[in-house]
Amino acid sequence: MTEQTHLTFNDGRTIPQVGLGVWQTPNDTAVQVVTTALDAGYRHIDTAAAYRNEKGVGEGIKASGLSREDVFVTTKLWNDNQGHDETLVAAEKSLGRLGLEYLDLYLIHWPAPAKGLYVESWKALVRLQQEGRVKSIGVSNFAAEHLDRIIGETGVAPAINQIELHPRFQQRALREANTARGVLTESWSPLGQGQLLSDPVIAGIAARHGKTPAQVIIRWHVDSGLVVIPKSVTPERIVQNFGVFDFQLDEADKAAIAGLDSEAGRIGPDPLTATF
Repeated sequence: MTEQTHLTFNDGRTIPQVGLGVWQTPNDTAVQVVTTALDAGYRHIDTAAAYRNEKGVGEGIKASGLSREDVFVTTKLWNDNQGHDETLVAAEKSLGRLGLEYLDLYLIHWPAPAKGLYVESWKALVRLQQEGRVKSIGVSNFAAEHLDRIIGETGVAPAINQIELHPRFQQRALREANTARGVLTESWSPLGQGQLLSDPVIAGIAARHGKTPAQVIIRWHVDSGLVVIPKSVTPERIVQNFGVFDFQLDEADKAAIAGLDSEAGRIGPDPLTATF
């Protein structure tokens, strides 16, 4: 199998392009899921305080026997803990649950504009990076206006913006906005929460390449220059989802997938109006 690909942040650090997402993975299940993924070759695990499985993720990393430097770990600040001092406390609690001395990437999970605290939270992330508790800092679900505000008030651009992104909701304008600001784009719900696996366009491309529909979609994210974190708790699928480095999509494949994009394709909340 061809080796995992990496992308480079604006701070000079790198991130494995394909990781394991553990949203909706119970804490006790997360241990084996993470171990399975790391055994399969994954070196990037994406969790969040709100997922309530950081402890299981940390135990899975420890059980793998890999050195800390070999595993890229992301977690996220939940909305209820936004604010400068609150963020510092929340980060330490996440580190404690994970059993780690530092995070590779810490994200503000949502801008939660109604709370009006994401700038103060961002300032705390900048401090955490300066202190070495976090190697790289970023955001999730931020619109261009949110990016501009935190960059304008701190002079520090996020390394990455993790957003809902899949073939039916391709977010081209926001991806361009991220790129223009030197920010990488990471895709959550990259498989459209499974809704795309039976799409005839995807199925046809998969048949031509001898791959699964999920592998085709993940490869589309990779070929699009995105970081992608497919989620599964099924060992066979975890392994399959990582088997995307031995083929590429051709221009016809990419054009066909581009045609699946829809303004009505969003599955999750709209960050501009979400109130949680």
